[in-house]
Amino acid sequence: MARAALENYQLWIYIFLVLSCQVRGLSVGPEDFKKGDLLKIKVNKLTSTKTHLPFSYYSLPYCNPENSPYEFTMREPTKCNVVCRIILNAKTAKGLKEKIDDEYMVNMDLDSLPLVVPVTSFEESSSIGYRHGFHVGIKGQYAGSNVDMHFIINHLAFTVKFRKDLATDLSRIVGFEVTPYSIKHEYEGEWNDKSTRLTTCDQEGRTISEFEGPQKVEDGKEIIFTYDVDFQESDVKLWFSIVNSLLIVLLLSGKVAMIMWSTLYREISKHNQLEMTQEEAGWKLLQGDVFRPPISNSDLLCVFVGTGVELFGMVLVTVIFAALGFLSPSNRKGGLELITMLFLWVFMGIFGGYSSARLYKMFKGTEWKKIALKTAFMFPVTLFAIFFALNALISGEKSSGAVSTGTMFALLLLWFGVSVPLVFIGSYIGFKKEKNNKQDQDQDPVEISKVGRKIPKQSWYMNPAFAILIGGILPFGVIFNHLFFVLTSIWLHQFYNNVFGFLFIIFPILILTCAEITIMFCYFQLRHGDYIWWWRSYLTSGSSGLYLFFYSAFYFFTKLEIEKPVSVALYFGSMFIASFAFFMVTGTIGFCACFWFTKLIHSSIKLK
Repeated sequence: MARAALENYQLWIYIFLVLSCQVRGLSVGPEDFKKGDLLKIKVNKLTSTKTHLPFSYYSLPYCNPENSPYEFTMREPTKCNVVCRIILNAKTAKGLKEKIDDEYMVNMDLDSLPLVVPVTSFEESSSIGYRHGFHVGIKGQYAGSNVDMHFIINHLAFTVKFRKDLATDLSRIVGFEVTPYSIKHEYEGEWNDKSTRLTTCDQEGRTISEFEGPQKVEDGKEIIFTYDVDFQESDVKLWFSIVNSLLIVLLLSGKVAMIMWSTLYREISKHNQLEMTQEEAGWKLLQGDVFRPPISNSDLLCVFVGTGVELFGMVLVTVIFAALGFLSPSNRKGGLELITMLFLWVFMGIFGGYSSARLYKMFKGTEWKKIALKTAFMFPVTLFAIFFALNALISGEKSSGAVSTGTMFALLLLWFGVSVPLVFIGSYIGFKKEKNNKQDQDQDPVEISKVGRKIPKQSWYMNPAFAILIGGILPFGVIFNHLFFVLTSIWLHQFYNNVFGFLFIIFPILILTCAEITIMFCYFQLRHGDYIWWWRSYLTSGSSGLYLFFYSAFYFFTKLEIEKPVSVALYFGSMFIASFAFFMVTGTIGFCACFWFTKLIHSSIKLK
């Protein structure tokens, strides 16, 4: 008894140690360039941390050439390149002022790296952070005046950081920064397109900051857009510092598994060698009850498991594709990542339908069409209802982030025309699958008794609500260290390199953690004579989704300054969908792990 208590104590210590582990992401590999290779900057949408309603780059009167407005050659610095000249009218001036008031920022990228603006921390003057994109403009006052004026950013000083291979003379871009300026350009004579010489743009070393007079935004004002390009060799290495944290997580996980395995091995060996006595108790006495179907909501559990399998497959394949470089961050302008996830979710319907039908059949269900219908519609209806409501609100704001009617129709066509039939096909295959042998993996390893065993009174720490809430802390702790940076990257548009690379590392650790914590709690529950484990195994790791939503609410009130009701609805609607999906994925992982563990241990003991 003392030895078993010591092992349980050690197990809890290791569980809380895992929470201290940190994991960092890796990045998709960029391209190599020769000196003189043409580089093109891609312009993305306008975004704001106040409204979170995106708009097209060309919704403002920016230069709109056939190709990229900003082009230059590798490792060849240039100064004062003229992009174009525009003259504002009342409408375009009003649009610029509105975007400046709402603090909209321009986003660009070069070779899959987003454009960032170095920002010095107020607390630590030596600490430099990075913010995605530069502001459309700024508001300020002339000296001696109390009137607020709007000034546009019309000169960009790009800095491209690179690493050079001395053997091949090839260069790899490792950083893309910009210093934005507002300057009222002047020129000699009449305007003659890009060949006009600007008197405010000295190419002999004089810096932009020495010039006086920002470019004001008013009706009839002339605005000239220019840019500089500088190159800096850097020693930054595109690698990832994850080995130490990953090793710690794996070592701690191995220790947890070792304790569990040694305890179980001893118990199973003792049970198989000796006859059952009155003193023997615990999980070994539950063979006739442990696979008894849930008392309530068994259909809903089947649907949740099937939907979780569908979402798990979508995330797994997407993360693998992104880590291999098929989903480059430079393609985010077209939403390639979201499109890939959408199509994967649709085609994973066959696995979701199969999983829910197999579990439903195990629960002695007979109406497989009913469970297939619920699997095909429960999560998608919730998702589309929130999505349609948010899209209607965004459309009312005339944002470019709104989905068009044609796209809506295409989404419904994918849902009803592809996803629903695949779910039904998977359900039919799963339900009609016959038992191939006596050890079919989807069958109960032991016969269920006709009368259920009475469950003994449980200790306070085995209370379902307490165990479920405690069980969700560990999976949430796996993502907690980087959740702040991910949310900051999404909602504050600050630099965080390659979220999908981070997921490639963190996702396997999350799977391992969900499985281990659920197996541990499942073992403790069965050891105390409680065989009602179906829903609890799902909710134990799935409760991490609740922590995710609570943290997103905390982040909203402490870090964001959103004022518009539409933007508030967009934030909480999006985070609810993400938290709900996270709940289903982690819950399904925990359920499958506990199901496998329970079958394994009860298949290993001799029937008495």
